[in-house]
Amino acid sequence: MLQTLRNAWKIPDLRRKIIYTVFLLIVFRFGSVIPVPWIDTGVLQTWLNGAQGSTLFDLLDTFSGGAFSQATIFAMSISPYINSSIIMQLLCVAIPALERMSKEGEEGRKKITKITRYVTVALAALQAYGLFVTLHNQGAIMTVPGVPKALVGFTIILAFTAGTAFLMWLGEEITGKGIGNGISMLIFAGIVSRIPTMMQTAWKGFVPTGKWYMLIILLIYSIASIMFVVLVNEAERRIPVQYAKRVVGRKMYGGQSSNIPIKVAMGGVIPIIFAMSIMSFPGTLAQLFGKTDGILVRITNFITSGPIYPILYFLLIVGFTYFYTSITFNPIEVSNNIKSNNGMIPGIRPGRPTTEYIAKVLGRITFIGAIFLGFIAVLPIVLTQVFSQYLTANISALSLTGTSLLIVVGVALETVREVESQMIMRHYKGFLE
Repeated sequence: MLQTLRNAWKIPDLRRKIIYTVFLLIVFRFGSVIPVPWIDTGVLQTWLNGAQGSTLFDLLDTFSGGAFSQATIFAMSISPYINSSIIMQLLCVAIPALERMSKEGEEGRKKITKITRYVTVALAALQAYGLFVTLHNQGAIMTVPGVPKALVGFTIILAFTAGTAFLMWLGEEITGKGIGNGISMLIFAGIVSRIPTMMQTAWKGFVPTGKWYMLIILLIYSIASIMFVVLVNEAERRIPVQYAKRVVGRKMYGGQSSNIPIKVAMGGVIPIIFAMSIMSFPGTLAQLFGKTDGILVRITNFITSGPIYPILYFLLIVGFTYFYTSITFNPIEVSNNIKSNNGMIPGIRPGRPTTEYIAKVLGRITFIGAIFLGFIAVLPIVLTQVFSQYLTANISALSLTGTSLLIVVGVALETVREVESQMIMRHYKGFLE
């Protein structure tokens, strides 16, 4: 990877893109330390450390690089944009008008992107209001003499919303003029920025108590997890496709062989985000309305008790993996494309048999990917429960091996892959040698 970046640095166009991307990421990190006025961060951190069912808030804090726990302008991170994109993907499947729009080429995609931006701002404003209500119920909003409470609330909500809108712009700028996917790069930068804090927390939790060997175990586990994630993330099942020869005039076309790559981890981290949102929903609502008792609190206590949480979490991840894969990969459409290009899978008849074969292979690969995602996400939770007697401090050091690990590894691999493709497009032979 380092060799690839060194070779890319030699190309002026790529060098400008890399510098521009790094500059915007630095802007992101600067914005992550600009506080929103009139919020008591001490009260906020105390509440986060003791809150039940706050997994969603923990994920938000991870994505924002600790900005949420510090109540900065980027506290909500890019999560409203992610939710908006997911909603638009689902609506493009469910609503025929949006589906037609998405198939209109570049102009259709621009319209979808514009709608996504509006939905993002609306979701950000709604989430900012909910966050303000939660902070107010927890006593984290300061009383300012001479300033109306309505103005205080409006300022806080506006600051959170504007921060998310600015991050959306940063992400689009990185995607358009920089290297890699902008939104993924922002999440990547937020997670990576927390690594020193995680290491410091682990050191303070284990070394003073004489349990330094837990650091070695944690290090070995992290390295093994990274290797396993890279292996599975790059794994794919290739279905061979043979195209028939055809004669046009005096020339012969076709006859070449190709394949249909089906990635094991096709859904990426999205099924985990879906499952985490569902698991955290009752507790989030209870905290939002300041409830200390009731059905929402009882549901939260039930699903977070003992082994129920990791089991239910695992099952939701598996279910959402199948759901998201069915949306993003259509065997019927793939089969029709193969048939229209005079292709066929060896030993399989075109048409319905091809569709059934692709669906069968997809189901098996999706099962493996679902189990992998569930294992990676649930294992840190199980280890935390098993070794809780050895953990004397915050266990955030383990978060790198779960959802965060998938994001970091996936973004790094995709970014390197994009750099390599751009270098090949520019016929840089030094990379291939």
